[in-house]
Amino acid sequence: MSITLGTDERPLRVAIVGSGPAGFYAAEALFKATIKVKVDMFDRLPAPFGLVRYGVAPDHPKIKNVIKVFEKTAERENFTFLGNVNVGKDVSVEILRKHYDALIFCNGAETDRKLGVPGEDLAGSHTATEFVAWYNGRPEYKDRVFDLSQEVAVVIGQGNVAMDVSRILCKTVDELKNTDICKHALEVLTSNKIKEVHLIGRRGPAQAAFTSPEIREFGELADCIPVFHNPDDMNLNEASRKELEDPQNAPKKKNYEILQGYLNLQAGNKKRRFVIHFLESPVEIIGSRFVEKVVFEQNVLTGEPGKQKSKGIGKRTQLPCGLIFRSVGYRGIPIPGLPFHDQSGIIPNQQGRIADSEHIYHDLYCAGWIKRGPSGVIGTNKPDSEETVAKLLEDLPNLNPCSIPSTEKLIAWLKDKEVRVVSFADWKKIDTAEMERGKKAGKPREKFVTIQGMLSACNPTYQGA
Repeated sequence: MSITLGTDERPLRVAIVGSGPAGFYAAEALFKATIKVKVDMFDRLPAPFGLVRYGVAPDHPKIKNVIKVFEKTAERENFTFLGNVNVGKDVSVEILRKHYDALIFCNGAETDRKLGVPGEDLAGSHTATEFVAWYNGRPEYKDRVFDLSQEVAVVIGQGNVAMDVSRILCKTVDELKNTDICKHALEVLTSNKIKEVHLIGRRGPAQAAFTSPEIREFGELADCIPVFHNPDDMNLNEASRKELEDPQNAPKKKNYEILQGYLNLQAGNKKRRFVIHFLESPVEIIGSRFVEKVVFEQNVLTGEPGKQKSKGIGKRTQLPCGLIFRSVGYRGIPIPGLPFHDQSGIIPNQQGRIADSEHIYHDLYCAGWIKRGPSGVIGTNKPDSEETVAKLLEDLPNLNPCSIPSTEKLIAWLKDKEVRVVSFADWKKIDTAEMERGKKAGKPREKFVTIQGMLSACNPTYQGA
């Protein structure tokens, strides 16, 4: 007897690996399809929402409102959350393929690209990801140490993550204490001695990757003034002027207008400086054991509008500093059993269908940063995930039904392996406990920063901590 997938008798079974925006947008796209579907979502942490929970800055709470949309998806009858399950470690891709007709990998880009310059591994040189994960309470990063007794910090990169790192360093504790920033981070930031934060970009103000709200905030800080390392960098070359004249570049033009407004700002009584550098690339980080200074090469832009590249001109300068954060892009981490493109740091794919040099895997798919690389904002993942799901649905007639179509049997198998699977109902208990902890401190929540803390909150006898 043949099996028809997507029917009442045999719903299409899909496993989504990763519970961030790409994962939830993929789940919702599946539920909107005109077939019957069962979606199980896996995450290696007990808490869902990925980058929204652990990547969005604590002083940007409105961005986290998208969680309400994801919660509606999670509460659907045919949705199951399996948190605290590490795919590739606790359960293999091979085992998942036995329980699901198709797998969609939405596991993001979890690690940073290298600068590739001498000295980048000196003590005091950190990735932006480490710092963001630390102040947002990601369990693996809770014990990281950042020496904020230094007076000068350098942030390399000009995307929104670099802006978040810079802003957290530039803000006063009073500006942060009522956010959901983690207690351990707030305690360290209380003794923050940094007087200058230098933001470094290899291209010019017309090409900066940050968004307008991010740069605008620096003009509104309580004790920090934005200034330019070299105000002449605001004088655009002809190609950059043409870029800003393009209606499609309206956001970049807005950035430039905001930056222009910073040219003549008066510091007043503000003690910290946010120093914006353009047309500079780091070429070496110097120090005996700890970071002492960074060497930059001055750049010029070459090429036609929209395709300009930075080119070093041989002129070098040094900037003494004691702390560096590198934010020059992200890359995914390979999962055993899947192809991986090491140079680009993504899973090789064709519009979401996972493929290697030999063939396309018609039951394996990917979406989000692991599919396209780290670009865009949270909402960019929606059309990306919808494209992947559309390809999956095109492949539906050719999918082979899995041999063990049972979530319950997989959960039992995981329990036999002593994996404590966290359900969405369990997560809601963690969520409630965190908000209760936060209320005592005048914050929206106080996150658990250990796996054990989260698991304890799932226990019916939990009394709060």
